[in-house]
Amino acid sequence: MKSFLAAFVTCLCLTAPALAQKATETATFDFVVAGLTAGTLTVAGTVDGKGYAVQGKLGSSGLVSFVKKISYQGTASGAYRDDRFRPASYREKADTGDRQSEVVMSFSRGVPVVETYKPPGKPRPHDISAADQAGAVDPLTAAFAVLKSVEPGQECNASYAMFDGRRASKISLSGRKVKGDRVTCAGEYRRVAGFPPHEMAKRTRFPFTLTYAPGEDGRMRVVEVATETTFGKAKMIRR
Repeated sequence: MKSFLAAFVTCLCLTAPALAQKATETATFDFVVAGLTAGTLTVAGTVDGKGYAVQGKLGSSGLVSFVKKISYQGTASGAYRDDRFRPASYREKADTGDRQSEVVMSFSRGVPVVETYKPPGKPRPHDISAADQAGAVDPLTAAFAVLKSVEPGQECNASYAMFDGRRASKISLSGRKVKGDRVTCAGEYRRVAGFPPHEMAKRTRFPFTLTYAPGEDGRMRVVEVATETTFGKAKMIRR
C-alpha cells in the first residue's frame, strides 16, 4: 500500500497556486480496487507567503482491513519559490501489516539528510546515498506538488524526483486532454534506484491517469487517479 501511495503519491495534497494569500484545503479520497474499497486517504495542506505545510493520513478499510491493517501518517513542510516546492523537513510513520517503519528527513540546500530510518536494516548492495539525491523531494511533497489544485489551463505540467530515505523515484504528469469540463493527464511513477534487483527486474514504470474537474472556486481540482493492477482497476476517488 505504501508503494501504491507513492505511485499515486504515496500521498494527495491539494492547494491554491498563489502564495500571496494563505490557502488551506482538506480532501478525502477512497482507494477502490476491483470495485472494493481498500482504504481512505485524508490530506490537509496549507500554503502562504512563507511556504507550505501538509499532513497526510492513510488507513485500510473494508475487506482489506480484515486481512491486514495498513496505515501511513506523514508531514512535510518547506518553502515555495519559482513555482517549485523545496522541502525542509519530512516525517513518516507507516505500517504495512508486515513491517513498521519510521522516517525523519531534513534538507540542507536541497540535499536530503536522513535523520532517522527505523528499522535501520543491514547495508545492501543496491543502497544509494542521500547525499547524491540533490534536488529530490520527499514523497508527500511530490504528491503536494503534482496533485495540487490549479488554474484552468495549468493542468498536467509537473515533474519531481523523489527520495524516501532509501529509494529514489520520479513522478510526472503530461499529455493534457480536455473533454467537456474535465481534463485528464497521463501520469507516470518510475522507480529509479535503491530498490531490490528483483523489484527493478519485474517492473520500473507505473502509468496512471489523473482527472481534474472544476471546483466551486473555479480552480481545477483532482477528482480521480486511476491505474491498472494485477488485481484489476484501481482508483483513488475524491469524496
